[in-house]
Amino acid sequence: MSTTTTQPTVKKDGQEQSMKSLLLGNMRSYGIYLALVLVIIVFQILTGGRLLNPNNVVALFQQNAYVLIAAIGMLMVIIATHIDLSVGSVVAFIGGIGALAMKNGMPWFVAIIIMIAIGLVIGAWHGFWVAYVGVPGFVTTLGGMLIFRGLATVVAGESIPVSDPTFRAISKDYVPTIFIGNFSLTAIIVGVVAIVLVIWSQLRKRAKAVKNGLSAQPMNFVILKCVVAAVAIAYVTYILASSGNDTQGGIPIVLVIIGVLVGVYYFVLNRMVFGRNVYAVGGNRKAAILSGIDTKRVDFTIFLNMGFLVSIASIITLSRLASASAQTGMEFEMDAIAACFIGGTAVAGGVGTIPGAMVGALIMGVLNQGLSIMGVDAAWVKTIKGLVVIAAVAYDLLSKKKKG
Repeated sequence: MSTTTTQPTVKKDGQEQSMKSLLLGNMRSYGIYLALVLVIIVFQILTGGRLLNPNNVVALFQQNAYVLIAAIGMLMVIIATHIDLSVGSVVAFIGGIGALAMKNGMPWFVAIIIMIAIGLVIGAWHGFWVAYVGVPGFVTTLGGMLIFRGLATVVAGESIPVSDPTFRAISKDYVPTIFIGNFSLTAIIVGVVAIVLVIWSQLRKRAKAVKNGLSAQPMNFVILKCVVAAVAIAYVTYILASSGNDTQGGIPIVLVIIGVLVGVYYFVLNRMVFGRNVYAVGGNRKAAILSGIDTKRVDFTIFLNMGFLVSIASIITLSRLASASAQTGMEFEMDAIAACFIGGTAVAGGVGTIPGAMVGALIMGVLNQGLSIMGVDAAWVKTIKGLVVIAAVAYDLLSKKKKG
């Protein structure tokens, strides 16, 4: 009798303890999402409800696409214990080349191919010095920052306008859709599919863990995560579906580009050997070498990827600004680095996730957007962003010290 009466109690207590340990143990991971929600709420109040206006939300993605894209590459660079200070200068240089190509009569798609090719060459240039010569990434990209800012001045010393309507549509237009009343059918369908995929992936992950005899999250915790994610996706879907005007609206083209890149690089980092090698190199480079990982090839590939992603950011930036100049991209690298640190990427390397970096980039975007709506001076915007970065890194270091 005693066995039958105490066993359910022990099981229940174990589940409750697991729930508490999951919430407290993963506070660093889930805390960044809570921080994003709090930042949004604060600026929604301070802007009198204008922050979450559908058109402002679309503008948030369009104006901060460069941060979201560059942060993906910067994440891998920082995980591998490097840094890239040349992002803004490379954006200016590649943008100048692309604008000059279109000005001289090249079709917009040919200009895009040239811009991506140049980005890959620059990434290979940085990767060669870091991986095979042994020059630290900080020094290599600091030199790159000066080199490509100078070349950007040579190429686009005076502003070069871009008038091709198809190229400009990349940053300002939406995915084709059908309207049901005032709502975009495409956005609604994508939102529903996203909710289904999130729920399916969470349940599948838990079922797989149970099947293999591994420790699985309690079902009530999985359900809680699914509900929170579904509500967040549904709300964003509602905002996007009601954005735009009578002729176009819904999902911006830049958001599709960002979504594809996030999906691809999330798969690379979490499901491919290269991704595991990046974390191994960042966690312990000597151990990675002893285990047979070609660390030089990993470093080279990281910077090659960075060059590719910076070229995409340059294309979107040029499309949005509709002109190239030597001053384009100022402090882009700082925004990307800040997004990674705010998103939980470890300063010492070896730790970081793409979702975290994306949330960090969104926090930076909300700060930019909210303070802009409020009419705050640019100098104060930089000051506030700097304080946020310091706070994020300090929290990371203190949490590690406390855990140790």
